[in-house]
Amino acid sequence: MKILIVEDERLLAGSIEELLRNQGFEAEAVHDGETGLSYARTGVYDLVILDVMMPGKNGYEVAKALRSSHLGTPILMLTARSGLEDRITGLDAGADYYLTKPFDSRELTACVRALLRRQGSQVDEMGFGNTILDLSTAVLSCAGKEIRLSAKEFDILRLLFQSGAGNLSKETILARVWGYDSDAVENHVEVYMGFLRKKLLSIGSNVRIEAIRRMGYHLEVAEHDS
Repeated sequence: MKILIVEDERLLAGSIEELLRNQGFEAEAVHDGETGLSYARTGVYDLVILDVMMPGKNGYEVAKALRSSHLGTPILMLTARSGLEDRITGLDAGADYYLTKPFDSRELTACVRALLRRQGSQVDEMGFGNTILDLSTAVLSCAGKEIRLSAKEFDILRLLFQSGAGNLSKETILARVWGYDSDAVENHVEVYMGFLRKKLLSIGSNVRIEAIRRMGYHLEVAEHDS
């Protein structure tokens, strides 16, 4: 499970990130609302932990923007504001749970697990065409045939499944999969697209990864082969 932490207090963000990783989650932290919104909109995260008071967009604004984009990712809102009106504002903005600072690490992890369980099958798999991507095992399946993806293959295909017919640029894929500080180049994306195309074909998938010059990649469902 992949969790995004949007928290401007860097020490706290780092502590939460370490805590979640120790619990077996894949966690990533950013430190302002604009960046958090950009990351969360990719749809690759199973949960967003969102601070309220941040530079740029505050947590309420980020939550509202995500819900306006019809993104159903669970949001756990963190704040030092404990008043009833503040909690109501957070929930109305789209948060699923409201946790007041300071909090016990056990309470945070319990909230995270509860929100992920609440999603049920919605966070277990994604589908496109006749093909299913299991989010818990990184297994790609079609009509009884299965193949396991590597970590990078899984992250890329998950992004593509989420975007569907919408184009994803190479720059976006590099940033989301390898990270903004990575030395990876566009050729890395091209190589992994080749790997994924072969794996899709090997299980008889009708999903095709199409490339458009200067636009990026998107998925299409192929017509029946003659």
